[in-house]
Amino acid sequence: MRNFLVKTIANAGALAVSVWALDKITLTGDSTAKKAGTLIAVALIFGLVNWLVKPIVKVLTFPLFILTLGLITLVVNALMLLLTSWVCGKLDLSFHVEGFWTAVLGGLIVSVVSWALHVVLPDED
Repeated sequence: MRNFLVKTIANAGALAVSVWALDKITLTGDSTAKKAGTLIAVALIFGLVNWLVKPIVKVLTFPLFILTLGLITLVVNALMLLLTSWVCGKLDLSFHVEGFWTAVLGGLIVSVVSWALHVVLPDED
């Protein structure tokens, strides 16, 4: 349970950095508390998308992983971020990613910041 909480906090922090850094990734809300709650909900959805969909996409694109020496990971991460944005839109959460290239850059930011936060935050492993 603690590992799940640490990963959710790391994802929320990474998503917050991408919202802060990129104009075309938006998170709106009336107050800071509402934005924080929305960010936690988006982090949970992002974690769920990565847990359910990403392994299937990785298996289906395995030859491209070999062919591109892993650079296709940027595209897969962008697709997961776009899927998260789409799900958030369906759930009336105010998180939106505008465009594929914004999602690529956002996915890169989320990956790097999430990795850095996992190094800093305490974990069971």
